[in-house]
Amino acid sequence: MVEATSDVRSRSAGLWLTLLLSAMVLLNYVDRGAVGIAAPKLKDELMLSAAAFGVVVSAFSWIYAPAQFAVGWLSDRFCVYRMIAAGLAVWALATFLTGFVNGFAMLVALRVLLGVGEGVAFPSASKIIARHVTAERRGLANSALAVSIAWGPALGIFAGGLILRYFGWRPIFISFGLITLLWIVPWLFVSKPQWRSYAHGSGKNVPVRLVMRNRTVWAMGIGHICNTYGFYFLLAWLPLFLVKVRHLSILEMTTMITAAYVVQGFGALFWGWYSDHLVKRGWDEGRLRKGLLSLYQLIYAVSILGIGLSVSAPAILAWLVFGALFSGIGGTNPYAIAQVYAGPEAAGTWVGVMNGVGNSSGIFGPVLTGLLIQQTGSYLSAFVVSAIIVGFGGIWWWVALPPVRRLELGWVDPQMRLAAT
Repeated sequence: MVEATSDVRSRSAGLWLTLLLSAMVLLNYVDRGAVGIAAPKLKDELMLSAAAFGVVVSAFSWIYAPAQFAVGWLSDRFCVYRMIAAGLAVWALATFLTGFVNGFAMLVALRVLLGVGEGVAFPSASKIIARHVTAERRGLANSALAVSIAWGPALGIFAGGLILRYFGWRPIFISFGLITLLWIVPWLFVSKPQWRSYAHGSGKNVPVRLVMRNRTVWAMGIGHICNTYGFYFLLAWLPLFLVKVRHLSILEMTTMITAAYVVQGFGALFWGWYSDHLVKRGWDEGRLRKGLLSLYQLIYAVSILGIGLSVSAPAILAWLVFGALFSGIGGTNPYAIAQVYAGPEAAGTWVGVMNGVGNSSGIFGPVLTGLLIQQTGSYLSAFVVSAIIVGFGGIWWWVALPPVRRLELGWVDPQMRLAAT
C-alpha cells in the first residue's frame, strides 16, 4: 500500500513538473525569438546591416551553447529545481532590458545574458523527465516540451507582431520579460517538495569525463547541429524575409508564421503520442525514434528549399505547413534518445553535451546567413545552405548512432561497489 501511494505521488509530481517545464520552454522560445519578430523595425532604427543583425542573433549562442556542458554537469549534482528558477530570472531580466537598448553593443550584451539564463532549460528539463517519467510515457513527456518549442514562437510572433504593428518593437521585450518572470511563482510551489530529496542531485553521479569520452554523445551533437540549424534560420530570418523580400505586411507575416507553428505544436503532440503507442505495441524504441528523426529532417530540408523558392504567399504557407507537420519530431526524439542512452543518473550531463554541440549552429549559422545575404544580395543561397545542412542530418541520425539502449558508460554505482565488498 505504501509503495502504491508512493507511485501515485511520483506520477502526480511528474505530471505537474512536466506541465510547468512545458510552460517554461514556451516562454523560453517566446523570449528567444523576440529579436526576429522585432527585426523589421529594430534593424532599421538601430541601423544594423544584415551582417550586424546576424551577429546580434548569434550572440545568444556564444554562451548558451558552451554553457550547456556546465549546466548538464551541475543538474546531475545540485538541486536542478533551484537552478531552473535562477536561470529563468536571469533571462527574464535580459528580455525586459532589451526594450531599452540604444545601440549594437548593448543589444549584443543582452543577447549574451539571455543565452546565459536560457542555458538551464533543456539539460535541467531532461534531468527531471528522466527522474520522474517512466519509459512508456517518455515520448509524450518530451512532446509536451516539443509543443512549446513550436507554440512559443507561435505565441511570440502573434502577440509580438500585434505589439510591433501598434506600439513598436520596444514594448515587445518589456512585456515578454515581465510575463516570463511570473512563471517562477507556480514553479516554486510545485517543485519545492523535491528540493530536500534532491538537494545534491541524485546522489549517483556519473563522472562527466565518462560521458564526454563516449562517441555516441558527440554523434548526437552533430545530428543536433543539423536539427537546430534550420530551426534557428527560420526563427530569426523568416519574418525579415517575408516582410522585406516577399513584401508581406507585418500582419500577414504574423498570421502565416503563427499558423505554421500552431500546426507544428499539434504535430508534436501527435508524434509523441504515436511513438509511445508503437513502443507499447512492441516496436523497437531506438529504431523507431532514429527513423522518425531521419524522416523529419529530410522532409524539413525540402520544405525550407520550397519556402525560399516560392514567390506567392499561398505557396509559402503550404511549404511552411508541410514542414510543420513533421517538425515536432525534432523537438521530441533527440531528448528521448538521450534519456535512453544516459539513464536518469547521467541524463543532465548527456543532454548538456549534446545540446552544447548542437546549439553551436546558433553561433555560426546566423553569421553565415548574414554574410551570404550581404554578399549575394539575395536570400536564396541562405535557404539552399540551410536545406543542405538539415538534409544531411536526415542521413546522419540513421547511420551514425549505435543501437539505442542504456549505456553503462564504464561507471559503477559506489553503493553497489561497497555492497559487493
